[in-house]
This record gives sequence, C-alpha cells and structure tokens, in this order.
Amino acid sequence: MKLEYTSFKDDDFFVLTDFSCHPSLGLLKDGGLYKILWCRNISATIKVDGYQLQLEKDQVVFCTPLNVIEIELGTEGLISYVFNKEFFCIQTHDEHVSCNGFLFFGSSEPQVVKLCEKELKHFEMMLYFFKEEFKVKDKVQGEMLRTLLKRLLIMSTRMVKKEVAEEGISNIQFDIVRQFNLLVEKHYRTKHQVGDYAALLFKSPKTLSNLFKKYNKKSPLMVINERILLEAKRLLLYSEKTADEIAKELGYKEAGHFSKFFKRNEGVGPKEFRQLKMNGVK
Repeated sequence: MKLEYTSFKDDDFFVLTDFSCHPSLGLLKDGGLYKILWCRNISATIKVDGYQLQLEKDQVVFCTPLNVIEIELGTEGLISYVFNKEFFCIQTHDEHVSCNGFLFFGSSEPQVVKLCEKELKHFEMMLYFFKEEFKVKDKVQGEMLRTLLKRLLIMSTRMVKKEVAEEGISNIQFDIVRQFNLLVEKHYRTKHQVGDYAALLFKSPKTLSNLFKKYNKKSPLMVINERILLEAKRLLLYSEKTADEIAKELGYKEAGHFSKFFKRNEGVGPKEFRQLKMNGVK
C-alpha cells in the first residue's frame, strides 16, 4: 500500500504506506521526511540510526528527517505516515500541536509510545479517515489530510503528556523540558555544558537537573552528551568523514578530547567503532 498526495505548487508531500513495495521503501532514503511508524498487527524489527529497534504490537515511533530508518522488504505489520515540512511544519504549528521538542527532537532516541485499548481505537479510526480522504481528489484534499495529521499529532502528544502529568510535572515545567530539548538540538555542536542552556532558559543548572529527574530520570548533561554521541555515530556510519573531521564538526578543539568522550560512552574509540560496524558487529 502506498497512498500519496503531492502538490507541485507548494512542494507538499504526504504518504500513507505499509512499506510493502520498493517505491515506499525508497522513501526511507529521502532525508527530508518525518515518519510516524505504527506497529499495527504484529511486532516488527527496524533499524534506526544503525541500531535495531524492536517495535511491539500497538507501539508507535516518531522519527525526524535526521533519523536514518532501514526496513527490510517484506516486513509486515507497519503503517506509516510520511510527510515533509512543506506539508506540515512542526515548528510553524508548534503553538497548536506542541509536539516539537517532544514527539520530534525530544531526545537522542525517537519517541516511542504504547497505545492502550482506547488509544488504539482512535488510531484505527484515524487510519480509516485517512484512507477515505485519499479516495477524494479535489482542491481541498491536501488541507483535509493536513487537518487529520494535525489531529493525530495532538492526540499523540496528549497521550505522552498524560504519562508526564502522572510524574507530577506541570505544563510550565513540561514546556521548559521541550525548550531545553530544542536548544540542545540547535546548539549541541557548540554548547556542551548544562550551564550554557540554563543561561538561555534563565534557569539555574540545579533547577534543570531537578526537573529532569522527574521527567525522564536522565540528567541534562546526559541529554546533551547523548545528542552529541548520536551525531558522532551517524557521521561515522553514514559519512566518509574522518574522526578528526567529526571532532571538529562537533565542536571539539582537540580530536583527542572527542576520542576520549566517545570511548567513555561507547567502550571503543570512534575509529574502532566504525570498523566494527563495517564488519557487521552489533
């Protein structure tokens, strides 16, 4: 299945697919697309940024254009909503959807949510509406699909925010976490210390640390380091840049400091990491 909407006038692109054909798998090579993958029927294994991700039935994962996704032809059970920023810009619509820095760009790992029975019924209903809308070819089809996608994102954000609320985190605190994540995404190449981000948020490093203990049990420094590490691994796996070039790109004045950072977190140095992956070692 590959249901596609395109608008050459606005460069809009939106696809509903189950990745059962080569053309739909070809979408994964396009680095400019957001991807919402729903494991609908049975568990499925995919690769995200070079690592296996086991999706259980009724789990949904939200991937940004930066995530490198690999799915083998013949993989069953997946439904995916794929779109570009021209079709729906999460930054522009953030005031209404509030998924930026949360569902997308919320951490070094893509957000995965588990659908409960009620939420599953909502997702099934939305899938039906999407399929019905693809049958209608008129001037407002794009806007209708955009409205449905917006509803899906709001629904997904509410699901995860409900879990956050159960941890005793207020909406104001939640927005601080979102802003921190977005700032890390913007500045991780040049700002490596918690104090840098605390200053941008007009908060103390201690305030951020206490908040993150409640939010995801990770320290703000862990969030920063994991984002740097993720980009380092992406570049090692999917580019021909040397370790020294990657160190410079990630803001390290001394390549040796980057190598120590990488080995401390991965157990091996960047060059050895690349060689192991090339040899198929997990």
